[in-house]
Amino acid sequence: MQFHHHGYVSGDPRVQPAAGVGINRPEELPDEMDVLIVGSGPAGMLAAAQLSQFPDITTRIIERRDSRLVIGQADGIQARSVETFQAFGFAEEIIAEAYRITEMCFWRPDPENPQNIVRSGRALDDPTGISEFPHLIVNQARVLDYFARVMANSPTRMKPDYGYEFVDLEVDDDAEYPVTVTLRRTAGPDEGAERIVKAKYVVGCDGARSKVRQSIGSTLAGDAANHAWGVMDVLANTDFPDIRTKCAIQSSNGGSILHIPREGGHLFRMYVDLGEVAEDDNGAVRQTSIEEIIDKANAILHPYTLDVRNVAWHSVYEVGHRLTDRFDDVLPEQIGKRTPRVFITGDACHTHSAKAGQGMNVSMQDGFNIAWKLGHVLDGRAPESLLATYSAERQVVAKNLIDFDKEWSTLMAKKPEEFENPSDLEDFYVRTAEFPAGFMTEYTPSMLVGEARHQDLATGFTIGKRFKSAPVLRVCDTNPVQLGHQAKADGRWRIYVFADAAEAGTPSPTTELAEWLQNAPESPLAAQPADGDGDAWFDVKVIYQQDHTGIDLGAVPAVFKPQVGPFKLNDLTKVYGTDPEADIFEQRGLDRGGVVVVVRPDQYVANVLPLTATAELGEFFAPLLPARQAQR
Repeated sequence: MQFHHHGYVSGDPRVQPAAGVGINRPEELPDEMDVLIVGSGPAGMLAAAQLSQFPDITTRIIERRDSRLVIGQADGIQARSVETFQAFGFAEEIIAEAYRITEMCFWRPDPENPQNIVRSGRALDDPTGISEFPHLIVNQARVLDYFARVMANSPTRMKPDYGYEFVDLEVDDDAEYPVTVTLRRTAGPDEGAERIVKAKYVVGCDGARSKVRQSIGSTLAGDAANHAWGVMDVLANTDFPDIRTKCAIQSSNGGSILHIPREGGHLFRMYVDLGEVAEDDNGAVRQTSIEEIIDKANAILHPYTLDVRNVAWHSVYEVGHRLTDRFDDVLPEQIGKRTPRVFITGDACHTHSAKAGQGMNVSMQDGFNIAWKLGHVLDGRAPESLLATYSAERQVVAKNLIDFDKEWSTLMAKKPEEFENPSDLEDFYVRTAEFPAGFMTEYTPSMLVGEARHQDLATGFTIGKRFKSAPVLRVCDTNPVQLGHQAKADGRWRIYVFADAAEAGTPSPTTELAEWLQNAPESPLAAQPADGDGDAWFDVKVIYQQDHTGIDLGAVPAVFKPQVGPFKLNDLTKVYGTDPEADIFEQRGLDRGGVVVVVRPDQYVANVLPLTATAELGEFFAPLLPARQAQR
């Protein structure tokens, strides 16, 4: 964590100085704003937390509830999400309070006595070490609390505006604030009163019944629900031996259970199979009582028993898989003719079962994706055409999620005798581990993702996939650190320069690249504000092949030691050597001749280039930067 560069800080260094719109921020919702976020769920809160880092952008997030969420329905946090939490500064804290999944147990009918269940197998949650971060279970409400803290401590001093319900919107592309939004008060002395506000952009994060989605004429389409599950968060005494381990439980005639221990050591969640839903059910299954769900769970767990002492929450849901045709307000015939003004995220554009633990996680990545793009457009860093990439990128991700969840849900609902091989469920869980961990997303070439012409130079950093961290050693203080953990959710691009074998400062492709980055008019760094920090828009880091004892910090080119803050202090934390016990060049398949890895603000690899490919690097950023746009 860096602080003191603006002067001595004696308080909590996570609290950034108020700046821009955060100075004397109005308590009441203003009449006009840059971005209006509708809904304070995971997608909305992450988007707000990201936009809160842009001091000159007015963002407000409204919520129809009158206060923070108390009990959340989602609880699974995949490793990719924990990586994201690291960028926002609270991964360690949430790991400490969460339940950590390390293993999954599989239970099937006892071949000798099918009325009983027996443990038939175990599977490691991350057998290949796909991430240094764990798979967690924690209440959704706590996730939102952490994002609320990030917002409150940000330069903009953002916080949710509770007690506002979205009613409708209209778009006039020619207006300064093109989106006119009608809101209704749901709390306070003026409850029921309607209010008109105007925004440049609106982000709908308002769930499966999204009114924002309805307002732009988009609909959810897909498979109708045909299977019901009762879900309950309970405190109970039981003789079931794996009550504190994640389990998939199949009985001979009672259906199945997906069992998820919760944080805190006692609470757990069970998804209890209620069977297929008749076409003429008309929602009757949703009236299943908690007592019936508990009885069903006991029948499945036989010969073990479940003595429920307290029910924190329960519900009944029917599995349905639906997806919208677009994630913004641009109609098919308008593509290329206008840029979007309204966006939808999360359950507003994709719905599926909860059992794969993907809903909250994919929704948060929706919010991350659109937020930094809005920040760059509104901050003058990028053209409006950048916003069209949101729907193009995230709709494919949602489609892949639904396809995966269909297969997982079908397997979970099968009867034991319907499997060709008794271990099919366990085998599927192990075989597809990368998907539920959140690492299967791979964006295709676009204005934000380069072609894989030089992928062989960095085989461990797949273009379009998330930047996978690895250990390095920071030269200035000799600290071993994870390289990926040094990237914060501050809206900046990352340019990682993995140096050739030459020593720091000696003539080499690395020093030539550094000179170009620092001084060439075609360098992306030349587009940065002249009166800002040397790394205002781009975080440029160098990783040498030597260990820290062989690197002369004084000889390192200046571009890797940018001047920051009002006192123009040299930032020495961007220079790294290899960890002798875990060489990043070996771990990530990096060419010893050197390579540049460009990473987007949302942590996805955008390009891989040789050190000498300055023209290609400049051309890649040309469509994304205002100064480059003017030169084209």
